[in-house]
Amino acid sequence: MAGGARAIDLNADVGESFGAYRIGEDEALIPLVTSVNVACGFHAGDPLVIERTIRRAVEAGAAVGAHPGYPDLAGFGRRALSMKPDELESAVLYQIAAVAGIARAVGTELRHVKAHGALYNRAARDPGVARPIARAVRRFSGELVFVGLAGSVMNEVARDEGLTVAEEAFADRGYRSDGTLVSRDEPGAILPGPAETAEQAVAIALDRRVRTVDGRWLELPADTLCLHGDSPRAADRASAVRAALAAAGVDVRAR
Repeated sequence: MAGGARAIDLNADVGESFGAYRIGEDEALIPLVTSVNVACGFHAGDPLVIERTIRRAVEAGAAVGAHPGYPDLAGFGRRALSMKPDELESAVLYQIAAVAGIARAVGTELRHVKAHGALYNRAARDPGVARPIARAVRRFSGELVFVGLAGSVMNEVARDEGLTVAEEAFADRGYRSDGTLVSRDEPGAILPGPAETAEQAVAIALDRRVRTVDGRWLELPADTLCLHGDSPRAADRASAVRAALAAAGVDVRAR
């Protein structure tokens, strides 16, 4: 394959259980990735889940990040809410602080921040939404890495705010030709299984490109690859991705 061997981070959205509800395969998934994005309690998660998730990440040697979303527990943060910039900035800051505080209490430090769901998707195309998120990250700590959709406006805004950015691509999601993700309401949003997920991960990590749902190749330089903890067979996908990346000579490590 073209492009030569390289290194890439493998992250997962985790900690999305809450109360009596169990979501995802965190116990099996976390040891297979190098970074985790921990739900902060607004779209999913609760204080006990946050702490347990961070402890699992520490035991696995994974870098810990915050995964703030809209205050939308009923909709899993996948509904776009109307929030004023200062309201959104404070909501994101609150969530970062909560996860960072628990992380410090269990002996580790927060490394990055990645928005969730509808908030992430809106910020990827709307600088008016991206700006409050980036400002909240910077206000908490300018040392935190801002994780955003590769090639999107949210990363431009974060750099403008003085933040280090990790360009993110998705191993388990379908892409449109404009670089956006296929909506979860449409066919092709989630790749069928581990084999397809592994194939896409290698194409992104090694060749810096991805095949879109209409069959085209899209250039996609990325620093980190995401696997969703709530995707079907999430741990099997992660295991297949790790094996495929190793076979391709790609070093998987946290940024």
